[in-house]
Amino acid sequence: MTVALSDIVVLRNLLRPLRDLNDAPSLCKYLESFYTLCKPVASTINTLARALYKVFCASLDPARKEMRQACFDYLSLGGLFSEGQVSLLSGLNPRPLSLVLHFFAVAIYSVGRLLLPFPSPKRMWIGVRLISSASGIILPIIKAEGVRQMFFTATVPTYYRIPPADA
Repeated sequence: MTVALSDIVVLRNLLRPLRDLNDAPSLCKYLESFYTLCKPVASTINTLARALYKVFCASLDPARKEMRQACFDYLSLGGLFSEGQVSLLSGLNPRPLSLVLHFFAVAIYSVGRLLLPFPSPKRMWIGVRLISSASGIILPIIKAEGVRQMFFTATVPTYYRIPPADA
């Protein structure tokens, strides 16, 4: 729902200067730009949702179990930890880099929980598998969404840019 509402705002602002909706060539150019301009919010929320689904999907792997528990514990820390995740999921923070940083922060937090108070070889091995599993979850999703479209939106060709809100 958040992505749909965000798309409506982007489309409204994009089509505002268009005087005639029957002018198909102009309309097509504006709509081509729409797909570039709506990507940051949509890809961030979709990537987070897909990653969370994979983390919480049933698995007997101890690394995945640890990652699930770490997600809950990370959110329960409150403050920046919970605000960051919630702002990403709600669309208030559409920055994909923030998503990646928080995702790996949860994984690193999980490894830290494993290694404290006393690291054992088994716990270190689970920690390695946890980081590997986290990378195996998020990186394919980002690749499917499009690295260039997510992180380097300014390099994707677009005909029209939405003017700043205060203009």
